[in-house]
Amino acid sequence: MTSLSIRVYAASIVALLAASAFGAREPATWAMEVGPIFIVLPLMLVTHRRFPLTPLLYVLIAVHMGVLMLGGHYTYAKVPLGFWMEQWFGFERNNYDRIGHLMQGIVPAIAAREILLRRTPLSAPAMRGGWLFLLVTSICLAFSALYELIEWGTAEALGSGADDFLGTQGDIFDTQKDMFCAWLGAMSAQWLLGRWHDRQIETLPRSN
Repeated sequence: MTSLSIRVYAASIVALLAASAFGAREPATWAMEVGPIFIVLPLMLVTHRRFPLTPLLYVLIAVHMGVLMLGGHYTYAKVPLGFWMEQWFGFERNNYDRIGHLMQGIVPAIAAREILLRRTPLSAPAMRGGWLFLLVTSICLAFSALYELIEWGTAEALGSGADDFLGTQGDIFDTQKDMFCAWLGAMSAQWLLGRWHDRQIETLPRSN
């Protein structure tokens, strides 16, 4: 991605971020939900020259940010798409947050895969396959578990004020289901996007 392209990319995300903040249902919840964007976007801007990402990863990151912004604007339990899903599929709750946790598996999987293939000995053909798949999946599950620990810490700190952030909607197995969605996303991303991702990596300059 060129310097101009990354600036347009970043400006578009910032504009969407501002739109999601406008009229947010719970401003404090919005800030917590979109918090990762304030970390990832500056990091991408700082590193894009020496470590440009594949187009696939740029798109997936943008989609994930969109999911976070929509969830932050309404709070996950109140996103209209989740209510439509509830009607269409007969769900007992608003399951929009499951989309977020699927993305929490998909995006870290492709990101971890990209870093491992470009910066470690796993780039060697003999090292790919099962070991790469296992390592990427393990990284994604660890990331998902860390996020659940952060949610737990938030709940302990804020008490009932964390209900909108957690979005459990009374489901005692919400944490386990969130991690299952992340695992499913990580597995699916590698199975469905792996070869496409490989071809895009081959077009990038070799990182030292």
